[in-house]
Order: sequence, then structure tokens, then C-alpha cells
Amino acid sequence: MGGGTTTTKMRARRLQARPAAAASHVRCEGNVRGFAHRASSTTTAASSTTASSRHARTHRARLQIAASASAAGDGPAGAATSVAQAVVKIGTRGSPLALAQAYLTRDLLKRTFPELAESGAIEIKIIKTTGDKVLSQPLADIGGKGLFTKEIDEALLDGRVDIAVHSMKDVPTYLPPGTVLPCTLPREDVRDAFITGPSGAPTVGDLPQDAVVGSASLRRRAQILAQHPSKGFRVVNFRGNVQSRLRKLGEGEVDATLLAYAGLKRLGLTDKITRVIPLEEMLPAVAQGAIGIACREGDDASAALLARLNHPPTYAAVACERAFLAALDGSCRTPIAGHCQVVNGEAEGTLALQFDGLVAHPDGLKIHRVAKGVALPNTRGTPEAVVEAREGDFGGLGAAAVVEAAARLGREAGEELKADAGSDLLDFLAAGEEQGGDFNPNQAPSA
Repeated sequence: MGGGTTTTKMRARRLQARPAAAASHVRCEGNVRGFAHRASSTTTAASSTTASSRHARTHRARLQIAASASAAGDGPAGAATSVAQAVVKIGTRGSPLALAQAYLTRDLLKRTFPELAESGAIEIKIIKTTGDKVLSQPLADIGGKGLFTKEIDEALLDGRVDIAVHSMKDVPTYLPPGTVLPCTLPREDVRDAFITGPSGAPTVGDLPQDAVVGSASLRRRAQILAQHPSKGFRVVNFRGNVQSRLRKLGEGEVDATLLAYAGLKRLGLTDKITRVIPLEEMLPAVAQGAIGIACREGDDASAALLARLNHPPTYAAVACERAFLAALDGSCRTPIAGHCQVVNGEAEGTLALQFDGLVAHPDGLKIHRVAKGVALPNTRGTPEAVVEAREGDFGGLGAAAVVEAAARLGREAGEELKADAGSDLLDFLAAGEEQGGDFNPNQAPSA
């Protein structure tokens, strides 16, 4: 018994390396400012040195945790104790879905690294983004995808958080300088879910004539209108978190809505679903259902932790889809869908990647599709086994080689679709972006 107590105390001392929690900083902020105003340059330098020292100790603690877990292998976390200061700070948006994804990340870290199971070792910091603040306008009109990640990226870069948890479909195809995204968690179901209102229609096609469908997604809008041109559907902007959209639906603001099945599953709201839409009827958004975790470039301690959480099959699929999006220079003003998955290869027992994508006129007047695959040589096994495997070595072919092949597949599919769509549609979409402003969230800033 005494030996266990000693070990726990030693571990707690090793984990105590971070500044006080954010709430304490808020309470003391006025006093700190007053003291800083009177402080000498020597005191300021000492404070900076102290902060740097705390960061360095925390960095070493995360390295030790990753190294000890790697040596010991995966195992159950020990009995939870308590530490005074967080070792890993997770940055996230504050919506219920974003928090559910942050909690999932926290729980995976705790299960993988027993030291992090101790109370207080992991802190979740909520960061409000511009996309959360402006709900009355379509995303395309206020800047697009980057509005859900910009403030979190800033917190990551200035050290307020150590890792950032994102819905990958919100992440622009460029990453801010100084950040990397080395980890995606196992992907949830990528399909969309149809949720009906008072009419009780079992499918989109069964909605009454001239029905109002709530959706902020141009991708969903284009596919709905293309499949039901004679129904006279009106697709209206419908933003807010999942719960607020369901509330608006119940209040009769719209006749139906569509949401990502993955989000509803993570929130425990699958009972609200009228029908899960097959992929043959509606292709998902690029990276839908995937959670990505970013860290600072050069932060080898956080990278070592995230390497143990990464799911290579998901990482490869997302790399393919994002390369496709980048090839099309797509933004939130462009109706684009894409989905990559591991499938059986032509030779028995081998594997391949299959990609399906589309680009469309926002009103569904034209839809151009692409379907393209690539064999994964020297692989063996089944798609199901590969997706379930934590190591994700694709039956013999290294994960890095698969990611490279996946990204190449996505780029080639994007180039083929650009050629197929021709200049008329692409020029129309480009003109629409210009009318909405000159900001494309998938292009790196010029300055």
C-alpha cells in the first residue's frame, strides 16, 4: 500500500507543470495588470523566464508520458488521483458537439496514457470563434470555413492550449504557419441524416410541394434540388448548433432539415432521425465525420501523444478528400462533395482506395461527378479489418505510403473533374465567390 502511495505522489509531482487554471487568471486579472504597471524591467524578465520554465517542464512531462506509455504498451489507467495544474490543455469550440468531440479526445488520452487519467491532468479550454458569434448569415457571406478555427489556431500558437480539436470538415485546406495536424481519430459514419417536421414525410422526396428545407450547406442544397426539380423546394439558411436547429424545426420554421449523422450519434440524438440518407443519394462533405487534432510545429511532446491516437485509415481518407478540395480550389461558396474509403482490390485479398466526388451548380442545375480508385500493392486483408485496426498498416503497406497514394488520388480526381465540368460552371462558381467577397478560406493568406 505504501509503495503505491509513493508512486502516485511522484507521478503527481512530475505532472505539476502548468500555470494556474484560466478561471484563476480571470479572477486575478485586475491585480496582475496593476502590479505589471508598477513592475520593473527586471521583474518582467523574471516573469517571462518563469513562464518559459513552466512551459519547458510541461513539455518534458508530456514527453515522459509518451515515452513511458510507448515502452509499457497500452494498458488500463490506474486509480485517478489529483494534480494541481494541467499537463495537456485542449482547445475547442463551445458548442455541445464540439465539446463532445473534446471529451472524446480527453477520454482517449486518459485510456492511452495512465498518468493523464489523474484529475486535473487534462484541461479543456473553450474558445469562441467568429463562426459561433455570427449566426444570422450564411458561412459563405462571412468568410467560410476558417471562421470556425481561426481563434483556436491563435490560442494554439500563443501557447494558451497544447492541442486543438476540430471537426475536419471545418478546417481549411491550408494550415496556419506554425501548426501541424498529425492526428485524426477513427471516423464516424459519413452519411447525412434527414429529419422531418410536422408533415411526417419519411424521405426528402415525400415532402409536400413547395416545402421549406433548412440547410446552410450548398452541397446539400444542390443535391436536393437536382434530385427533386419538380417539387419547388425552397432551401433556406439554417445555422446554429444541432440543438437549436432541432428546436427551430420543432417550432415549424422549416418543414425539414438535414444534419450530419456523425454529429447526431456523438450527441446521442439519433432518435431524432427520420432517415439516414444512402451515399448513392447524397455524397457527404469533404472530411465529414472525422475529428482532427492539431498541435504546434516543433512540439514533439504533443506530437508524440497524438501519434498514439492517430487512425491511419481515417488520416489517409481525409488526405485524399482534402487534396480533391484543394485541386478544385473549393470554398464554402462551392457545392463540393467527396468521399474516400478503403475497398477490396481487384486481386483477391488485396486492398484499394475508392474516391467519389462531385461539384455542382448551387441550384442543382448541373452536377459533375468523378469516381476514381487506386490499388494498394502488397497489401492483404479486408477493408473492415484495416479500418478496425489501431495500427492501420494496411496489411503490410506502410501508412505513410498509403497517405501519399491517397493524396495523389484526390488531386487527380479534382483535376479530372475540373476538366469535365469545363469553364462554364467553374467560371460561374468563381463569379459567385467574387460577388461574395475576395476571401477564400482554402487559400493561404498573402500576408
